[in-house]
Amino acid sequence: MEENRKHIIELMRDTVDERLYQITVSNPRNREKIAKAKIRPVMLKGSLCFQETAYVGNQVFHKNFEKEALAERIAEYMEEDFRQCEIETTQERAVILVSKKGKINISRKKTEGSRDVDLSHNRTKSYILEEGRPVPFLIDLGVQTKEGKIIRAKYDKFKQINRFLEFIEDILPTLPKEGTLHIIDFGCGKSYLTFAVYYYLNKLQGRDVKITGLDLKKEVIRHCGGLAVKYGYNGLCFVQGDIGDYEIGEDGIWNEEIQEGEGGTGPKPGKKVDMVITLHACDTATDHALAKAVEWGAEVILSVPCCQHEVNKQIDCGELQPILKYGLLKERMSALITDAVRANILEENGYQVQVLEFIDMEHTPKNILIRGVKKKGKDKTAAGRVKEMTDFLHIETALQKLLQ
Repeated sequence: MEENRKHIIELMRDTVDERLYQITVSNPRNREKIAKAKIRPVMLKGSLCFQETAYVGNQVFHKNFEKEALAERIAEYMEEDFRQCEIETTQERAVILVSKKGKINISRKKTEGSRDVDLSHNRTKSYILEEGRPVPFLIDLGVQTKEGKIIRAKYDKFKQINRFLEFIEDILPTLPKEGTLHIIDFGCGKSYLTFAVYYYLNKLQGRDVKITGLDLKKEVIRHCGGLAVKYGYNGLCFVQGDIGDYEIGEDGIWNEEIQEGEGGTGPKPGKKVDMVITLHACDTATDHALAKAVEWGAEVILSVPCCQHEVNKQIDCGELQPILKYGLLKERMSALITDAVRANILEENGYQVQVLEFIDMEHTPKNILIRGVKKKGKDKTAAGRVKEMTDFLHIETALQKLLQ
C-alpha cells in the first residue's frame, strides 16, 4: 500500500502544475460517502492553487489545495474512496486504476495538439455537452443556434440536460466495458433526454449502444423515430406500447431497422438490459418500469417519478392525522412515502440506491431522481423495514405487489 501511495504522489508531482487541465476522480467504493471529485487549477491572489469540486449526495463542496497537499489528497482518495483517477494536461493523459485487490495500474499517454487552460477562479462551468459545439437535437429543440450558441431563454434547459448526463457519467464505470450497451427508456415522451443519452454514449464516449424508447402516444413515437433517422442514430429506436406489457427479445438479436412511424412492436434488446430509464412515468407506471428493471437484472436504474396517487388514496394512520387532515400536506407526504418504498425495495433486491435532486424539464416540483446500481447480494433487512412501515400506514404499493 505504501508503494502505491509513493507512485501516485510521484505522478501528481510530475503532472500537477500550470499545464494541468483537470483531474477527475471517479468509480467510488461507497457512493453514500462521496460520488465524484473534479480538480482544476486556479489563480488566487497571484498564486497557483487547485480547486476541488466534490459531489457528496446531492450536495457540492469546494476546497482549494496547494500542489503537495493535492498530491496527498489524491493518494488518500485512491487508497480509501475511489478506483479511478484521470489526469488531463495540455500534453498528456494519465490514468490511475485500482483493482478490487488494491493493485494499482498507472498509464500515461501523450496527447496530440494543445489545450488552453483557463486559470480564472470563476470560469464558465464545463458541461458534458459543450457550449459552442452544435448538436442536432439541441438545435431542433431550440436550445442551440446552428452555430452551437446557447439561446439565453433556453439556458436552464441546457443545464438540466447536462445535469442528467452527469448522472450517467457517474455510473459509467459500473456498466460493461465491452460490447453493446442495451438501454430502455420507459415513457420517453418527446425524448429530449433519450437523444442526449444516445449522443453522449455513442458520439462522445464511442460506445456501441442500442436504446429503445417506449411511449403510449403514437404521434410522439412517429416524430421521435423520424428524428432518429434524420440524425443517423441507427442504434436508437422508438416503440409504441404499454410499460406493463413490454418484454425484451428472446433471441439476443437487436433488429437494426428503425420504426419510422407506425409504432409497431419494433426492435427489442435480447436477453439483457444494462440500463432502465423512467422519467415522469405517471403514477404506478413508474412501479411497472422498476419491476421490469429488477426482473431483468438491469445494472443501472434511473427513475424520476411523476404524479403519485396510489398511496394518497390508501394512507390511513391515526397518529399522523395532524398532517393527513391537510390535503396538500397529505399529497406531498404520500409522494415521499411512495419514493421511499421504491428506494428500499430496490435495496432489498440488490441495488445500491441514492435519492438525488434533479431539476426536471418542465420546472415542476417533481424533482427527485432515484438511482440504483446493482451490487452483489440482497439486503434482507430492507423487506422487513418496508413491511413494518406500510402496515403502520395501511398501504400496499404497486411495486410491492409486482415483486412479491
